[in-house]
Amino acid sequence: MATSRVDEEIARLYQLPLPDFTAARNALAKQAGARAAEVKALSKPSLAAWAINQLFWQQREVYDQLIGAAGDLRAAHGAVLAGKPGDVRAAGRSHEETIEAALKATLHLLRQAGQPATDATRQAIATTLRALPGADPPGQLSATLQPGGFEMLAGLPVHGKPVSHAQAKAAPRPVEAARPSKAGAEAEKRAKEAAAEAERAVRLAEHAVRREEFEAARATREAEKAEKAVAAARTALHEAEEALKEAEIVAQSADEAKDAAADRAGAAEAALAKAQTRLRLLRAER
Repeated sequence: MATSRVDEEIARLYQLPLPDFTAARNALAKQAGARAAEVKALSKPSLAAWAINQLFWQQREVYDQLIGAAGDLRAAHGAVLAGKPGDVRAAGRSHEETIEAALKATLHLLRQAGQPATDATRQAIATTLRALPGADPPGQLSATLQPGGFEMLAGLPVHGKPVSHAQAKAAPRPVEAARPSKAGAEAEKRAKEAAAEAERAVRLAEHAVRREEFEAARATREAEKAEKAVAAARTALHEAEEALKEAEIVAQSADEAKDAAADRAGAAEAALAKAQTRLRLLRAER
């Protein structure tokens, strides 16, 4: 089987219903030739990873909006670290909104597939959506992901404030007599390095503050949802307790009615026996 065809078939594996993955993968490995071992090593996705794969294959627009918002957020952080204007707060809000939309769409796909969406599965999906894009090809996740912290900014340059050409040209040339000593030059160099490092630390701290603000806002929303769920559960529990009390009263009434009926049946049986005895006596007297 040609390499391109194998790649197409591998992509198709992640579009299949989750229970069909292993059998289809093993069948493909038998036909994959030199890539048989590679195909055989493909792991069956977790339920959360499979659901997000279906978001990519079935609702690409929602998936692409999420990835675009993640890229915008990273670019905004990169601009701030580089000393350029960047609206990190707005980019963060946009990213959170696309995560929420993607989570709803993914859970809907799960329900359509007849798969249970437990709290653990929902949390795993939300966490992975926040961590995208990952290293795996889109639509071919095999496991859930964890969002990065400062790692998401790896490779982004951190610069001090740039000096314009005009500023450099306008700077006075030092005269020979004012040339600093070697020790003074070294001290000035160390001071500049320390200032640059301090500026870099400030920018990283600003980034950390903004990120914590986003996390705090997200945690607040999750806490509000949890409080609503607790309130709903308490209401349901109260209603269930009331229903239980009513059922107990009905059951008690039924038990009392059953006992009364049993008493009446006993009395009726005694009266019947007495009547039958009297009838026999009357017949005997004739």
